Amino acid sequence: MEIVMKENFALGVDLGWVTQLEQLGYSWIDDAGKTTDPIEACKNMGANAVRFRIFVNPPREAFWQKRENETCMLGFCDTESVVEAAKRVRDLGMDVMLGFHYSDHFADPEIQDIPEEWKDDDDDALTERVYRHTKESLLLFKENGVKPRWVQVGNEINHGIMWPKGRLEEAPDALVRFLNVGYDAVKEVFPDCQVITHMAGVNSEAWCMPFLDNFFAKNGKTDIIGFSYYPYWMQFESDKDALLGWLTMYEQKFGRPVMIVEVGAEDEDEQGAYQTIRDCVDAVREMPDGRGLGVFYWEPEVHRSVVPDHYPLGAARSAADHTLQYTKALTAYL
Repeated sequence: MEIVMKENFALGVDLGWVTQLEQLGYSWIDDAGKTTDPIEACKNMGANAVRFRIFVNPPREAFWQKRENETCMLGFCDTESVVEAAKRVRDLGMDVMLGFHYSDHFADPEIQDIPEEWKDDDDDALTERVYRHTKESLLLFKENGVKPRWVQVGNEINHGIMWPKGRLEEAPDALVRFLNVGYDAVKEVFPDCQVITHMAGVNSEAWCMPFLDNFFAKNGKTDIIGFSYYPYWMQFESDKDALLGWLTMYEQKFGRPVMIVEVGAEDEDEQGAYQTIRDCVDAVREMPDGRGLGVFYWEPEVHRSVVPDHYPLGAARSAADHTLQYTKALTAYL
C-alpha cells in the first residue's frame, strides 16, 4: 500500500502563464543554453503534474487591472485555451489539475468577484450557472481526450465565492450550495476525478476554520482539502514540522486527505526556494497513513522581471532578453 501511495504522490507545477508568455515571445533554455519546452523542463526536474486555472469570461487581452497601480497578467485561462494547454501536458504523460475560479479573473482571499455576465442573477440562477459552467467546461476536456485527475471547485475560498451572493459571512448556506453543485458537476463528467476544496493560509486556523466548520456542518462535498503555503507572504520561515502539524490537525478534524496546491518562494533566493519545496514535500509525505497527496508550485516558469505586477515567487531567472531559465528550486522534486 505504501508503494502505491508514493507512486501516486503529486509533484506539481501551476503553469497558467506559459501560453501567454509564449505568445509574447518568451522562450526557456536549459542548463546547456538550448531552447527547451517549459512544461517538459518541469518534468525533467521531477514534476509529474500540471495545474491550470479556468476563468468564466476573461478579458481577451488576458490582462486585468486589479488595483489602480496593479496590473495582473492572467494567462490564457478561458476553457478553450486551457484545453489546448492541457493536451500538451497529457502528451508528456503528466497528470492535470484544473481550478475553477468562478470569476472573470483571479479569485483569492481578497477578491471573489461574480462574473460580469452573472451579476444580475439570483441565488437559484447562480447555482445553475456554477453547475453548467463546471459541467460544460469539463465536457470540453472530455471531448478532447483530457481527463483531469483533480478539480478544484473554487480558489482560496476562505471567505467564500462570488461575493456577496456566496460570501461566508453573509450567505453561508448559499455558499455550500454553490460548491456542492460544482462537486456534482465534476462527478457527473469524471466520476473518478478527485474534487479539492482550496484554502489559503494553511498556517492560520483563524483564516481556515470558519469556512471549514461551516462547510462540513452543512454537508459540503469534497474529496481533498488543499492549502496554499506561502511563508514569504505570511512573513515566517518555512518549517517542515510546523507544516506537518497543521496538515495533520486539519486531516484529523475533517477526515479528508490533504495537499499543498500552491507553494512559492522568492525567485532570487534559489536555495531558500529549494528548501521551502523540500519542506513541503517532506511534510506532506510524512502525513500518517498516506493522507498527504502532493505539492504544487505556483508559476515557477517566471521571474519577477517579466510580469507587470513583478510577482517575486517564480522559480526562474531572466537569462537574456525574452529568455528564461529555471533555477535549481524545482530540482527539490528529484
